[in-house]
Amino acid sequence: MKPLLLIVLPMIAAATAVTAQENTKEPRMMSYPAMLTLDRIFAEHEFKDRSLGEWRWSKRTASCFTLEAPHAGGKGQDLVRNNAATGKQEVLVPAAEFVPKGQAEPLKVEAFELSSDEGKLLIYTKSQRVWRQKTRGDYWVLEIGKPGSLRRLGGDAESATLRFAKFSPDGSRVAYVCGNNIHVQELAGMKITPVTTDGSPTLINGTSDWVNEEELHIRDAFRWSPDGSSILFWQFDTSGVRQFHLINNTDETYPKITSFPYPKVGETNSAVRVGVVSAAGGAVRWLEVPGDPREHYIPRAEWSPDGKCILVQQLNRLQNTNQVMLADASTGTVRTVLTESDEAWLENDNPVRWIAGGEKFLWLSERDGWRHAYLADTHGKGLNQITVGDFDVIRVEAVDEKNGWLYFSASPENPTQHYLYRQQLTGGNLERLSPESQPGWHSYAFSPDAHWAMHTYSTFTQPPVVGLIEVASHKILRVLEDNQKLRETLAALKQPTAEFLKLDIGDGVLLDAWGLRPPDIDPSMKHPLLIHVYGEPASQSVSDRWPGERGIWHWMLAQQGYIVASIENRGTPVPRGRTWRKRAFRQIGILAAQDQAAGVRALLKLWPFADAKRVGVWGWSGGGSMSLNAIFRYPELYSTAVAVAPN
Repeated sequence: MKPLLLIVLPMIAAATAVTAQENTKEPRMMSYPAMLTLDRIFAEHEFKDRSLGEWRWSKRTASCFTLEAPHAGGKGQDLVRNNAATGKQEVLVPAAEFVPKGQAEPLKVEAFELSSDEGKLLIYTKSQRVWRQKTRGDYWVLEIGKPGSLRRLGGDAESATLRFAKFSPDGSRVAYVCGNNIHVQELAGMKITPVTTDGSPTLINGTSDWVNEEELHIRDAFRWSPDGSSILFWQFDTSGVRQFHLINNTDETYPKITSFPYPKVGETNSAVRVGVVSAAGGAVRWLEVPGDPREHYIPRAEWSPDGKCILVQQLNRLQNTNQVMLADASTGTVRTVLTESDEAWLENDNPVRWIAGGEKFLWLSERDGWRHAYLADTHGKGLNQITVGDFDVIRVEAVDEKNGWLYFSASPENPTQHYLYRQQLTGGNLERLSPESQPGWHSYAFSPDAHWAMHTYSTFTQPPVVGLIEVASHKILRVLEDNQKLRETLAALKQPTAEFLKLDIGDGVLLDAWGLRPPDIDPSMKHPLLIHVYGEPASQSVSDRWPGERGIWHWMLAQQGYIVASIENRGTPVPRGRTWRKRAFRQIGILAAQDQAAGVRALLKLWPFADAKRVGVWGWSGGGSMSLNAIFRYPELYSTAVAVAPN
């Protein structure tokens, strides 16, 4: 679980204010290219890696769309079509066309979507935060190739009040949420039709309340039917959920109280249901999902390809049983086609991926002790296992049904790394596509036909390289971002020594860890040891990938004489099998603290230059809680804890 409040303890300053070594001969830090400072990292962002930015694959051609600096110069960005095979570029929308009438500056395009015929562009801008994410803003539409066609959606709605706008399947309309109701706007005459009308501060249509967004990642909570005639949507009723009060001391001179429905453990949840309504408005047909709507969650729902059915997943409140149901869209009746259960808990990691025109769907399960891919059918005839073996499918990357391939991330040999594999949907031999010559972390964004992918590769000490590849051969067609400037800045640094370790804590348990030693470490001296911890089921902390600015902060501490390390305890979501991950069931804060303490003791034995009297621990969110568990459960081991945003 993630925290509601950010409770930041002001001990971070200790990392730089306290002298790292109890030695009067320690040289004073000087500001020059070899040395890191807080300003260089967090104010000047010298070490922020560059990514590709906002972009989209075409659903019609072998190309992708990117936003790039104007070819004709000036402000804003051009929308550019990039041919994947040839590299040819075409400016579809010059930056000048993003300037609204009566304004001098072009829109700052934060996200975009193209209509199905790629003749219209939906633009998202002026985003505002709602809960954790910026999901509220302004939307504009323009017709590609028609200068002066830029129009703002929402009619008289206040600025930055629209959410999750998306084209209808034929591109003639746009649906969005405003004021907790779903609206449909025609693009020909800009007429707006409220599709739902009962939205209120306590009744939410088409988006979610706080807890469902935070924990189940439900944000965009409506779907056009394949023919555009209907809309499937979630409704959350927060009436009866007790209010949580926050004091806002930062926005104005005087504090304000912000209140919102927030169910604590065991308290009343929102009631959730899913319905279908005509895109022209009218009566809602609610799906007849069984069970108390306040004691169950509906993390996923999706139309079948023919639009006749809806596949719904329902979790019980303990989140250890997932009922997968197929609903008749015309009547609302449902039948169960799959039940997934676990003695501990289930992850919400099964977005609907249709196979065989909607007769089957892809499913991930840990039922044999490892996370594997299965094919399930909509007639409830069970599962056919695709991947087999003592390894985990970390994530499904793409399904190429035409050629019979399942693409997924896995790392059978090293849980700190990440590689691309593929296997036939009918089973067969496992094939690794990520190059053997590139150990580390590989991530991919596939084209719709799974022929091309944007590939990002990094390691713990090497910043990302982003390139376009042909998937089957993994041939790099073009490098789109190599972060060369960052590499040159890093090369000028006095760098710490980085290493990955396996720590034996007894009973056959080996914990992965990374360590950073000070440059030119004096092994005859005792150096303080700082442990970075997360340790909960939501995130992995020991991974062979670029750590970003926070990782460079660890480098800075190493330059000042600290040893910095991180240990991966049992219960974290690493690809080491179900038993490893579910070992934390009903042991949150207990098992992890035990493993962390055992890991620290193993490090102290391994590193005689680490000072056992000066061991600190720090973490964020679950890591903040884990830092407090560490120092209160093992005060003889840790001397300092820095808890940022603890639960």
